[in-house]
Amino acid sequence: MLTSDNSYIKELDSLVKCDHIPWHRLKNKTVFITGATGLIGLNIINGLLYANSSLNLNVSIVALARNLKRASIKFKKQLEKSNMITFVEGKVEALPYIESDIHFIIHGASPTDSAYFIEKPVETINTTVVGTMNMLNLAKEKRVESFVYLSSMEVYGESLSEEPLTEDKVGYMNPLIVRNCYPESKRMCESLIASYASEYEINAVVVRLAQTFGRGVGLNDNRVFAEFARCAMKKKDIILNTKGKSKRCYLYTGDAVSGVLTALLRGERGHAYNLAAPNTYCSIYEMAKMVADVLAAGDIDVIVKENIEKSQKYSSEHYYNLDISKISALGWRPTKSLIEMYEILLKEFQKIRDGSHEK
Repeated sequence: MLTSDNSYIKELDSLVKCDHIPWHRLKNKTVFITGATGLIGLNIINGLLYANSSLNLNVSIVALARNLKRASIKFKKQLEKSNMITFVEGKVEALPYIESDIHFIIHGASPTDSAYFIEKPVETINTTVVGTMNMLNLAKEKRVESFVYLSSMEVYGESLSEEPLTEDKVGYMNPLIVRNCYPESKRMCESLIASYASEYEINAVVVRLAQTFGRGVGLNDNRVFAEFARCAMKKKDIILNTKGKSKRCYLYTGDAVSGVLTALLRGERGHAYNLAAPNTYCSIYEMAKMVADVLAAGDIDVIVKENIEKSQKYSSEHYYNLDISKISALGWRPTKSLIEMYEILLKEFQKIRDGSHEK
């Protein structure tokens, strides 16, 4: 058994019972995962290991990790309970030789910290673009059955309309703004996916993820959703460095796992798919108010203190109202509302704080 957490067992049971995921395609196959120690990589690995035990898939997982010791500690319980996961130490931008056969690739390695994008834009571009080209060359060499790239809703650029964004509505982005090194790199990677799919017939697809959170988020995560959760837990006022006008969709980690696997196994070569929960669409300020009023029961306030210097690390004002019709046509649906995502996140944070957290 991967976990003793009953709510997580129920969630994993629901995942393996998804009839739109053709699990049989993974039987006796090997899945190579980058970004394995990240939020989505961790949850995908847990889902695949649970599917192994529940569906007798015998799927092997080869995971790339920058630090083998750190990965071994993070996945200590998984490694104790399963011999179907192997770690390879290395970086996507300097990919080591991969000896084993590989049938599927889930490429999720990428910087995610806005402050890092500004401090290390060259490294951000290098990891994202060079790393993705290396992974696509590996896919070509191994003749993989399918490849999925984890992209971002930020590729939509300065979207100033609240009209739902279908996958063809990618808009303007200023490449001379340093913070845009991240979404511009993601765009280039999507072009690489389409190019390799066209020229070399690699069965590669893109998923454009809304901001994702839930199980697996670290207590020290510095993204705004995590800061809001910590404020609710500590009964501390939420301070916004901008007016919080930008609006976007969000996505639960478990729903991201099912969506990524759906795209990997059912997606059309060279295509992109939005992954989001449309009912979570709200502004940063509205989300902060919900956390303050509902999760903190009105015991804290939301205070706007515009800070030009700090606000530069955020993307410019935008409206990312993602349309999910394309992935929905493959059978996928999100299952969690924004308040449900936060309730799970708070429970995770409280477990970590109390020293009883189980991955």
